[in-house]
Amino acid sequence: MLAALLCAGTPHAQDNSVSTKGDEPSAKSEKSSEQATTKLRIQVTGTNGKPVSNASVYVRYNKPGGFLRKDKLAELDLKTNGEGSVKVPPVPQGQIMIQVIATGWHTYGKWYEINRDEDSIDIKLQPPTQWY
Repeated sequence: MLAALLCAGTPHAQDNSVSTKGDEPSAKSEKSSEQATTKLRIQVTGTNGKPVSNASVYVRYNKPGGFLRKDKLAELDLKTNGEGSVKVPPVPQGQIMIQVIATGWHTYGKWYEINRDEDSIDIKLQPPTQWY
């Protein structure tokens, strides 16, 4: 008889917890989808101060996966113009990886913490190491 009372009370308690928790994650997921974005302008120059044109610029950031899904790493592939600059479409604020690959220059890569609505990043590429 005691077992019947315990079993009868358990589903009722679970129903209450599920119904109250079921409403909360949907509200939280809607708030996380409205993440603040930033507009970036990246300027790429060499050690000589001249702009590096036609450099490949890769911008990587975490894209929220939503409820019960893992975050995904999203990537944008861009090229610098003749003045060595590139405008990045709006990306979420937070940790952003910027990698630059250009012919005749050492590859550059660094994580940045972006917290503003608009930001400008200046990158100076180093000459490649000499092989003897």
